[in-house]
Amino acid sequence: MDEEFDIQAYMTRGVERIVAESWKATLKDPRESAFMLQFAAASKKASRRRTEAERKGEHIPPFLIASITSSCNLHCAGCYSRCNHATVDAAPVGQLTDAEWLEIFREADEIGVSFILLAGGEPMLRRDIIEAAGKMPDIIFPIFTNGTYMDEAYLKLFDKCRNLIPVMSIEGGREETEERRGKGVYEKLLSNMNDLYGRGLLFGVSVTVTTRNVKEVISDRFLDTLVARGCKLAVYVEFVPVTEESTELAPGETERVILRDGIARLREVYQEMVFVSFPGDEKSSGGCIAAGRGFFHINSHGGAEPCPFSPYSDVNARDASLRKALRSPLFTALRSGKLLTDDHVGGCVLYEKRNEVEAVLAERTRTEKAVSSVS
Repeated sequence: MDEEFDIQAYMTRGVERIVAESWKATLKDPRESAFMLQFAAASKKASRRRTEAERKGEHIPPFLIASITSSCNLHCAGCYSRCNHATVDAAPVGQLTDAEWLEIFREADEIGVSFILLAGGEPMLRRDIIEAAGKMPDIIFPIFTNGTYMDEAYLKLFDKCRNLIPVMSIEGGREETEERRGKGVYEKLLSNMNDLYGRGLLFGVSVTVTTRNVKEVISDRFLDTLVARGCKLAVYVEFVPVTEESTELAPGETERVILRDGIARLREVYQEMVFVSFPGDEKSSGGCIAAGRGFFHINSHGGAEPCPFSPYSDVNARDASLRKALRSPLFTALRSGKLLTDDHVGGCVLYEKRNEVEAVLAERTRTEKAVSSVS
């Protein structure tokens, strides 16, 4: 843990702020407000669990990212997951079962995780897992989806289970969105928003910020389109280049300043919405919060990874508890070293310094083998 920066207190305040602002954003909807009040109580209980664990020398982050499938129906330009071969068209062999994911969700609830971000691939391909998540009201499950599988059955599920919050990927206006995600996607997203808003359902959007769209996605024109359709959450994620060809899309310092100042303005102007930025100003959070500092990632095959952009693992959730995964040699080495707080150019320090992460993993593996051979 950092001596000068209390990451536990920082993340706890962040969770409480998101809950408080989300509640204020739903005051006009009695059912949504009732759920947010219920979750606020559960969130405080989870926070106490994390604080108690911290006193005992065990750090539990409030966020978990769960990539519940490796399958996706879209081929978005520059997709890091496809470039890393973590996402494919057909369902691969060996993915975690519905029962295995449910056990992970239950354990996360027990140890004090408040938010589980469902990702993929395309998570809405695994309806049974999302239905199971809906039965766990003490955890909010933002579902990061491309939106193309939204149907009447899902709308009914989201109406019944208010802890399931669809967060749909959009890149700005029609031109920016369809250039990256394909023809017809933009209209489908607007249709989804209208359907969700018409039922009084909480939803958000996820925006991949690039050098091309940074000004558009913080513009009043873009935000007014979202607000008119009832959007309450916007998550801005800086594009991470995984090929040489896509490097020019990665935000540099100029674009980061534009984004940072833009989000500050949006929080003032659009107070009915919640704005989250990743990685945002890492200096304000003591560096990257991956590897269990603020969140960690379980991939579709159970591997516990620092984050989706850093697909390295030395422990699998099939064989170990979440507590053990958080104490894995790789996670421990990353949290205790300086890599997470290093200066870097791109949006993800662990991806940019992946050779160093691989070296850490190799060293920990050699150490483990040496200890095993002696014992």
